[in-house]
Amino acid sequence: MARTEVRAMDGKILARLGAVVFVAVALTVTAIEMSSKDEQPGAMATRGRPLASQDPLAAELRRCSGIGEAGPRDPGCLQAWADSRRRFLGQRDSATAPAPVAPTTLFPNVPASADRKEGKRAAVTAPAMQVEPPRPEAR
Repeated sequence: MARTEVRAMDGKILARLGAVVFVAVALTVTAIEMSSKDEQPGAMATRGRPLASQDPLAAELRRCSGIGEAGPRDPGCLQAWADSRRRFLGQRDSATAPAPVAPTTLFPNVPASADRKEGKRAAVTAPAMQVEPPRPEAR
């Protein structure tokens, strides 16, 4: 009877040892994969396109990201960021943009009061407070 207990215990220990070895190998492979870096990750993407067809705005944005803290003081970078923002948001140039639309009211079918048109404030009173009836204590 003692031998069957020993064999069962050996199986549990062997299973635990196998799990520990598996986790150790997985962590090692993950650490090696994370530490190995490609020489230039963007090099593969730019090899397929000729240099003439690249976007000059993208080149300027790359330059601006490379100069670090001097970027916000560089007028070329400020212009490139504005152009990129305008392109991303789908906006037109400010010279060709339509005039801003006048704000609309929340309730367009209700005419504005005469007091509000002249800039006068109407006296506003707070609504009366209702006292909530006492509730029985729950036990």
